[in-house]
Amino acid sequence: MLRRFFNRDGTVRLERVTSDFRMSKGQLAETVGLAPEALYKANRTKAPKTQSRMIEMLEIVNRLAAWAGGKEQAMAWYRAEPIPALGDRTAESLVKSGQAATVRDYLDVIATGGFA
Repeated sequence: MLRRFFNRDGTVRLERVTSDFRMSKGQLAETVGLAPEALYKANRTKAPKTQSRMIEMLEIVNRLAAWAGGKEQAMAWYRAEPIPALGDRTAESLVKSGQAATVRDYLDVIATGGFA
């Protein structure tokens, strides 16, 4: 699933992400913890922080898609489901605060049979 969201130069295809997840650029910016200008101004969409946040979100949602029943359900979990083991914070709030690695580590534990 991930490859479809990237250009040949390795940058995120913003239009594909917004289209596939049925979000506006503003909603996507909010989802990854960026100011809306980061996705509305062409020169800022390729900034390292912008690309990094979108990639983190896509990686997490991609990992969840098989477990959740699809990308829409995975995005719903990402945005709204509190994770007890991580202080009842959502994956979205953790990514927004720069803690995507914590979410990935949590998903690794779950994938290997650990408990939440």
